[in-house]
Amino acid sequence: MIKYFFKKIFIPFHYIRNKTRFWRRKHHALERKLTDLEKITQSMVKIFSWDIHQKILAEPRYMEAKRLLRSGFKAFSQNEEDGIIQEIFCRIGITNKNFIEIGVGNGLENNTLYLFLQGWRGLWIEGNSDFIDQINEKFLSYLNNGSLIVEHAWVKKDNINQLIKKNNGLSKEIDLLSLDVDGNDYHVLEAIEPLEARVIILEYNPKYRPPVKWVMKYNPNHSFDGSVYYGASLKSFEILLAKKGYKLVGCNLYGVNAFFVREDLVKNHFLDNYSAENHYEPDRLFLRSWMQPLHVENFGSFETK
Repeated sequence: MIKYFFKKIFIPFHYIRNKTRFWRRKHHALERKLTDLEKITQSMVKIFSWDIHQKILAEPRYMEAKRLLRSGFKAFSQNEEDGIIQEIFCRIGITNKNFIEIGVGNGLENNTLYLFLQGWRGLWIEGNSDFIDQINEKFLSYLNNGSLIVEHAWVKKDNINQLIKKNNGLSKEIDLLSLDVDGNDYHVLEAIEPLEARVIILEYNPKYRPPVKWVMKYNPNHSFDGSVYYGASLKSFEILLAKKGYKLVGCNLYGVNAFFVREDLVKNHFLDNYSAENHYEPDRLFLRSWMQPLHVENFGSFETK
């Protein structure tokens, strides 16, 4: 009796299911087609952006032998910084393989992870506690053996020297300093004393083309809001670092990072014109589509053999 009762209850549901089967199949087929179309579109965008990328590099300006842009490639950097960093050190040589990177995210996409995999050691400074938790989990063995030091702190011009001095296990002269705090970068850099890194990487604001001098007013509580209000113009960085003994030797193609080399190391390795006017690159982040990896970024234990 109970079985019959439940069977009677479900009769309308079976009826609806049977009557809508055709439309449900059509819906699933449409979803599959839309998924395939999305994949095709993404592939076309990658091909298109790669084509533009290659056409830009084929322009006479980028064919100059000492210009750095053609050396760019992405391993763990956001753009093509890994290749440019490698090329710079091929030209000037490496000393102690020490680095400091300020603003590293979760550690999986920055300017020094690729160096770390090549036997470098150094200090990461990051203010986001969620990112720090991810770093502590993902890079635990390297934190334990001392090859990587991680400092959780919001970097300001008033604490940067203390943070670096606190972690003075690194030698005084480091090979690479990378700075990207999405705001007070100019003021933090200006405050570092002494500044003796052999190579410096900075994020500049491409909205302000040379010869415009523009620096965001210092705000110790600034938090990046995704707008164009951040950092400083390339010209302002050029002037600041010239006073500190550095030459601008290049920018990446996407108008994100600028590369400076200590003037005693420049010699004849780079273009003679070290001005922002010569090296400025506009915002071309729309071209990054071709670099999107097939798989999600990750990191784990590895062997060098």
